[in-house]
Amino acid sequence: MHYFLVGALTILLTGCTTFGVIENRAIDKTAAADGYSITKFFKGRETDTSIMLAFSGGGTRAAALSYGVLKALRDTPITSGNRSIRLLDEVANISSVSGGSFTAAYYGLHGDRTFDNFESAFLRRNIQGGLKKTLLNPRNWLDKRGHTELAIDLYQQQVFKGATFADMLRPDAPLIMINASDLSRGVRFSFVQEYFDLLCSDLRSFPVARAVAASSAVPVVFDPVVIQNHGNCDAELPPWLKDAITRSQDQSQLRLTISGLDSYSDKKGRKYAHFVDGGITDNLGLRAIYDVLELGGGAKNMAETLKLKPVKHFVIISVDASTTPQNRMDQTRRHPTLIDAANAMSDVQLQRYNVATIDAMKKSMASWAKQLSTPQQKVKPYFIRLNFKDVKNADTRNKLNEIPTSFNLSNEQVDLLIKTGSDLLNSNAEFKRLLKDIRTDQ
Repeated sequence: MHYFLVGALTILLTGCTTFGVIENRAIDKTAAADGYSITKFFKGRETDTSIMLAFSGGGTRAAALSYGVLKALRDTPITSGNRSIRLLDEVANISSVSGGSFTAAYYGLHGDRTFDNFESAFLRRNIQGGLKKTLLNPRNWLDKRGHTELAIDLYQQQVFKGATFADMLRPDAPLIMINASDLSRGVRFSFVQEYFDLLCSDLRSFPVARAVAASSAVPVVFDPVVIQNHGNCDAELPPWLKDAITRSQDQSQLRLTISGLDSYSDKKGRKYAHFVDGGITDNLGLRAIYDVLELGGGAKNMAETLKLKPVKHFVIISVDASTTPQNRMDQTRRHPTLIDAANAMSDVQLQRYNVATIDAMKKSMASWAKQLSTPQQKVKPYFIRLNFKDVKNADTRNKLNEIPTSFNLSNEQVDLLIKTGSDLLNSNAEFKRLLKDIRTDQ
């Protein structure tokens, strides 16, 4: 599924037992109101257009494609409340997994400076070569911290420079939801204070590089990122989770999510949580947005709780960097290798789950917009899906689909992906409808 699989597995075969490094601090009482939280970022927010972005997995391919979309939003001027702004300024939230988390986290930390530095800091840097050199260094083979800790060290030094979530508490910044998967329970876990409250832990002091590493830590290739489930804060479940438990009796998907989150209340049985690649539970980054709204009682209840005024335009943009490379398996009677077979099986399951996710989001968008609408203000929903299937030029589309899931792409590949992200957004029919409606509704 990812990167330099054979080399990493060779190291794993040494059989060295490793232990996760714990870097999440305990808190005495829950801190959502003042922490890096949904509550803090959204409460009282006023805007005509609310945009949520979802960045998929896919290594540097996903990071570059999503970066191209950010550039296109930056370069799209609009008028909102008699103010001339950029559409990028209307982005309220970015939900990301795996490779997309590098772009999301960097933008959360640096805002517009991302457009000056991100390409050299990550997109055009051979991160994979650095990881391979580190992991293949014999001096690191017996490192009791494990391979993921070595990767975190590299991300800290070369990309995130020791930043914590407190550094993302910038005025007018969007909420960045970096998503991982709980290996033990299979639940999606978002790095926001509301979820960290369940662990009696403070997200503000937590390193961003560690969250991004968790979001992109492919099982077997990398060790999980381990977080301690502290037990010294408020004993009761938070009200939002209590309410969700009551409402979920006839909603099987919601019940599964709630069960996973509720499991953190078992402080003796779950002393630690092990987080891996967010793409396992949602490779599009969309399910986390769905979870937040449904756990909050739906869009209307969330808006009332956070004292949000109805918006005119409710927008979700899904940036999907998944590929459909040419199927060479069917061109020969040679049996596929173990890696070929594993990749094929994971791709099939991923595509099926992505289709189900897209269908669920389309239905939910219509329902949420209806909930948010008032007699005075109808809320218009826009679900904008961007992927390589919509690239019209066949040669370009084939070239994009052959770009590997890697942390080392050529400058030509990076250039193509950035341009494709911008072009896909600007040519999208639903995006054009949004821009037309923004101008008309002024």
